[in-house]
Amino acid sequence: MIFQPVLNVLLLVLLFAPMAGLAVWMLVRSTRHPADSASGAGPVMWSLRLAMVLACFMMLLRPGIPGGAVQTLATDTDVVIVLDTTASIVAEDWDADRPRLEGARADVQAIVDEYPGARFALITFDAAAEQRLPLTTDTTALMSSLEILTPEVTSRSRGSSIGIASAMLRETLAGAAQSAPDRSRMVFYLGDGEQTAASDPESFAGSAEFVDGGAVLGYGTSEGGPMRITSGSFEAEDPGYIEYQGEPALSVRDDANLQTIADELGVPLQVRDAGTAIDLPEAPTTTTNYAESGEVGNVTELYWVFAIIMVLLLGVELARATMLVAQLRGLALRGGDA
Repeated sequence: MIFQPVLNVLLLVLLFAPMAGLAVWMLVRSTRHPADSASGAGPVMWSLRLAMVLACFMMLLRPGIPGGAVQTLATDTDVVIVLDTTASIVAEDWDADRPRLEGARADVQAIVDEYPGARFALITFDAAAEQRLPLTTDTTALMSSLEILTPEVTSRSRGSSIGIASAMLRETLAGAAQSAPDRSRMVFYLGDGEQTAASDPESFAGSAEFVDGGAVLGYGTSEGGPMRITSGSFEAEDPGYIEYQGEPALSVRDDANLQTIADELGVPLQVRDAGTAIDLPEAPTTTTNYAESGEVGNVTELYWVFAIIMVLLLGVELARATMLVAQLRGLALRGGDA
């Protein structure tokens, strides 16, 4: 049997020792002087209360039975995800006619699953770059951020650069390297490589010295996909598609630009489609460690047994209290009649 206490064991002892001591003292006192407890709680009730204290103590110790020699891999790596949130991220050419954002979300989930225990940061970019999530091990927060993520409002779009997040990425990686130099760092850039700003894209070469692995993930097709108008409001009516010269505007993946970003970061390019599983690189071999066998993973929790005992004992207390109240009311009524 193993224990996974919710608080430090010493603190639990300090909290429960006075209550257990009081219950033992009252139990002994009621046993030696039964006359003193004729109208109060007798040995039986104080025994039940002592059992309640011990059951609560055991419940907070969280006992369990380890289910075999399961070892859990923890990746000692910082993973920065850079995601395109321009209108083209919802171009409908993923899995035939689904928005590209669906594929990006699925791939980020695969990245999270591939590197358990890693810290993740999320940077998005359209007309400007924004850090949506600093480095954290809270993968639920990361996936929640992606679930509520929407592309830039179409009416405000003035063109965007595929490299506008380069400075923010370098700053994030440099800060991670300074605060935790023993951790490795990986970067995953998710986008279509389509440069719509008039200027040349900024270079990611300045981040290469901090990058130990990762990939550039390209979304879209060479034929292109139509993009729905995004207004930023919850309108029931379909706003339709972005048009160019009377026809739906198409967003086309630019492999040359994506390859340039991959070369600057020193990571491979992987063109994504719904029919192919993502191929993720291994984390650096020096950044993995294993938890002790039996401490995490397949553990059968037993705290619920003591929780049930607590509920039953509390039920006895409530029943006794109800009976005492009824007796007192009966005495009061008889006294009033007299």
